[in-house]
Amino acid sequence: MLTKKQVLKSLQTLPSQFEAEQAIEQIVLLEKIRIGIEQSEQGKVQSKDQAKKRLKKWLK
Repeated sequence: MLTKKQVLKSLQTLPSQFEAEQAIEQIVLLEKIRIGIEQSEQGKVQSKDQAKKRLKKWLK
């Protein structure tokens, strides 16, 4: 779960005038980073070789 402090710190990087979508994108990015860190800490990661194998199918 994100904290209010994290969100406010992230929103402070936006210009003084911005679209609501920019703020939403910033918060969504924070959440995705948080989830990624959590997954990494739980060992839910793939090796570089596994990632290359999966990407090979897409990058043909």
